[in-house]
Amino acid sequence: MSTQPPVRIIGFVGPLYDRLQPLSYPFMRFITGLFLMPHGADKLFGVFGGGIEQTAGFFAHVGLQPALPLAYLVGGTEFFGGLCIAIGLLTRPAAVGVIILMAVAILGVHLPHGFFAQAGGFEYPALWGAMALGILIRGGGEFSVDRAIGREF
Repeated sequence: MSTQPPVRIIGFVGPLYDRLQPLSYPFMRFITGLFLMPHGADKLFGVFGGGIEQTAGFFAHVGLQPALPLAYLVGGTEFFGGLCIAIGLLTRPAAVGVIILMAVAILGVHLPHGFFAQAGGFEYPALWGAMALGILIRGGGEFSVDRAIGREF
């Protein structure tokens, strides 16, 4: 196996890739957290037409009990866990929460509907769970609050 980097097919973009490469992981971590937050905000605060009672009603309908406490737990994990992942604070514990949440979503709601998200399948929560697993393994990394304070799990 060669230790030399591969020759870039479009060579002139190499310097751009090299300069942006250190930002790729913080970008993925930030976007993952940021994109989870609206789901939690809708569940907790109804900012997009949902709300805690609607979320609890859905949970009760699909057999997830106790529905109201679980609605708060899920909304909090998505909103506050997403915020923590986005800024890289308590990154690994937040990622664990998201992984557990997505595993329950897959097994408790989406699995019977197959793979594709359009049919209610598990594709979307599996993607979030996979992203959270990568974040769990890597931690906050550079450009995180965890790194700035010099402490992480």
